[in-house]
Amino acid sequence: MDSYRGSVKDFVNFNAKQDAELLHKAMKGIGTDEDTILMLLTSRSNNQRQEIKAAYKKAHGKDLVSALKSELGGLFETLVVALMTPPISYDASQLHKALKGAGTDDDVLIEILASRTCAQIKDIIKVYKKECGGKLEKDITGDTSGHFQKLLVILLQGSRDEGVDEDRIEKDAKELFAAGEGKVGTDVEKFINILGNRSHEHLRLVFDAYKNLSGNDIEDSIEGETTGNLENLMLAVVKCAKSVPAYFAESLNGSMRRAGTDDQTLMRIMVSRSETDMLDIRACFKKMYGASLYNTIQDDTAGDYGKALLYLCGGKD
Repeated sequence: MDSYRGSVKDFVNFNAKQDAELLHKAMKGIGTDEDTILMLLTSRSNNQRQEIKAAYKKAHGKDLVSALKSELGGLFETLVVALMTPPISYDASQLHKALKGAGTDDDVLIEILASRTCAQIKDIIKVYKKECGGKLEKDITGDTSGHFQKLLVILLQGSRDEGVDEDRIEKDAKELFAAGEGKVGTDVEKFINILGNRSHEHLRLVFDAYKNLSGNDIEDSIEGETTGNLENLMLAVVKCAKSVPAYFAESLNGSMRRAGTDDQTLMRIMVSRSETDMLDIRACFKKMYGASLYNTIQDDTAGDYGKALLYLCGGKD
């Protein structure tokens, strides 16, 4: 299991029926035993939580998530509902919320479409259609415009090239340089085509070649040449090509180390990366900010919500 980099693993002596009863007891009578709920759910994998959901319905004739929602409130409730949702459905629902709310939450579109694998994006599109009742691409194009929209649509195709094309590394770097710093006004189309379609391995080599050519990091050029949500999306794509865990470490830091915590972002990342790369995110966070992610979350959150996030984080580093 060494290759597994999540902080939440399958619970070894798992018994769905028993867990369903523990949760039932925790919600019965006067007052709710939040500790049992948060400790149990954060120590079971998402697949196991789905089995608990089925066992609960079989025993009690009602939906576990609805039962939890009627007992809990606030951020803790939102977090528990997120934990009970299958990962692809969770991504789809977050995108739907980002598109259907008042105004569009570009940050959610950027985070999910820049960081998920091609296979995940294809699955998200399928689940979005089934559970959110619409076409994701249509909903995105209806809510966005310009080059920002074009790059999102390219990412939505989930068809990045595979591997590295040696013959194209230098050529791509030169095209990016010519499209950006090398001229007045930026040829954004070139940027989005290369950033949206090359593999992450290939892009890392292109960025090195670009730095040799221009003396600048590609991020500096993007920051100098673009603004707004397009700039944010392009930077997210570049950062994810370099290191997805480092990208999330930076996002987590941004969600906490400012006036007021951005709990929605904090929660979304902790839930969606808990079975993917949380151990790598923790290592990046420590290296980048000289503090442990655990202590940063502890300083920034409170109550059952904060406790549950710390369980998802796993260790103190």
